[in-house]
Amino acid sequence: MGFGQAHPREREARMTRTDLGHRGIAPGQSKWIALVLVLAVAVLCAPEPGHGARIKDIAKIVGVRNNQLVGYGLIGGLNGTGDKQGTEFTIQSLTNMLIKMGLNVDPVQVKVKNVAAVMVTAELPAFARPGMRLDVTVSSIGDAKSLQGGTLLMTPLQGVDGETYALAQGAVSLGGFSAGGGGDSAGKNHPTVGMIPSGAMVERSVVVPIQLRERIHFVLNQPDFTTAEAVSRAMNRQIGETVAFSQDSRTVFVDVPPSFQEHVVDFIARLETVEVSVDAPARVVVNERTGTVVMGENVRISTVAVSHGGLSVVIQEEPVISQPAPFGQGETVVTSDIEVSVEEEASHLMVLPAGVSLGDVVKALNAVGVTPRDLIAILQAMKGAGALSAELVIM
Repeated sequence: MGFGQAHPREREARMTRTDLGHRGIAPGQSKWIALVLVLAVAVLCAPEPGHGARIKDIAKIVGVRNNQLVGYGLIGGLNGTGDKQGTEFTIQSLTNMLIKMGLNVDPVQVKVKNVAAVMVTAELPAFARPGMRLDVTVSSIGDAKSLQGGTLLMTPLQGVDGETYALAQGAVSLGGFSAGGGGDSAGKNHPTVGMIPSGAMVERSVVVPIQLRERIHFVLNQPDFTTAEAVSRAMNRQIGETVAFSQDSRTVFVDVPPSFQEHVVDFIARLETVEVSVDAPARVVVNERTGTVVMGENVRISTVAVSHGGLSVVIQEEPVISQPAPFGQGETVVTSDIEVSVEEEASHLMVLPAGVSLGDVVKALNAVGVTPRDLIAILQAMKGAGALSAELVIM
């Protein structure tokens, strides 16, 4: 390297500084610009988060549902916590059961302290087959104190059509207890309602024809015209042809193509996994009992001024006793000394501009210093003034 010649790295640095200087960029800003470019590329290349909901989560197929089962039965083996002697239907039920078993019983001699009459309920799922097990709930309908330690005797469970679809029997699980003695008692949970896990066996299935269906009806859980139209468009894109159309805000009809007539289950499975952007209405739900306020993201307000403040009036009354002088003529008189105090909170005026979102509304109202119950009153007043562009639901 000759005298007066710069090192290659120094020449490169000089060229970089000269180039940046010509572009109006300070040498110290080059690292920041590079960092900004890297972050911008990362943001542009990052995958967009999915905001859609699966069709299987927002809609149901007509005819594919659970069916309610109910039956009347007896629980035996209770430790003196069953129905009392005056419960006639329990005595009658126990007597009839014993007679069917070949025992001649006098109803007057029957004691029911260890027996309780219960209603047995269960849900029969769609496509249930004989031999499947169902969970059972037993609820006392007499005056039994507790079902702890009892066993449900065989009870037929019937549907709304009067047909028997399952048989229930087994030991009752309460998940709690109830005990007492000497005037004291202790308990946990609800001792007159219990569960029998897998306590019923299906004897008859409900036929739900799926195969060879030419049309399937999807029903939205929440009716909305925009969502129903979005569901039909998404289904058509998934299948590649026009097979779905929305009838109203809740129902979407889907025609099964001829190629899927013998594979309807596969066809439904393809439709259920389709993601759809759900359009939620602008709604504000208010629970005055608990002071809970829930607002959707589409809630908007018009320009409005909100003033928050309170006036407190406190009235205190203290008795004042007036007695006569010793050996004097007169009577003791009790009067009241009333003191009234008025206190007014500092009132703030906050202007909320038009078109603000949910986050802006919450921030502005929090800046005013409102409590949940104050917020409820403000929202009701804003709705009455026509400044709240949302449905106000009061629970």
